[in-house]
Amino acid sequence: MSDCQPWKPSVATDQIRGMARLPGLTLAYKMHAKERLLDRGITSSDVLYVLRFGFVILDPEPATRPGYYKYAMENKTPNSNSRDIRIIVIPDKKNSLIKLITVMWADELSTRSGTVIG
Repeated sequence: MSDCQPWKPSVATDQIRGMARLPGLTLAYKMHAKERLLDRGITSSDVLYVLRFGFVILDPEPATRPGYYKYAMENKTPNSNSRDIRIIVIPDKKNSLIKLITVMWADELSTRSGTVIG
């Protein structure tokens, strides 16, 4: 498997899942992600579950830092009452780091950036 990004969704799924299973993984939370976790009642264990068992569902988007990409992963978790949780992450395989940008319920369109509530 290639370490060179951007990864196609299927490759990203395998890469991120593999990283999430490493004992030395660092999971860094942006302040926005911490706020969304609290607002939506989603736990850190839910995030880790999505990282380990979820699927990258969209093509990556460039992050603000050159050479890094944002990936959207989704999955149900044991705590999510059969609802899909979507997380946006930036993986840094070289440094065994995954940065969590945001977290949301996948079925709530009003929680997505750029959505107009009318």
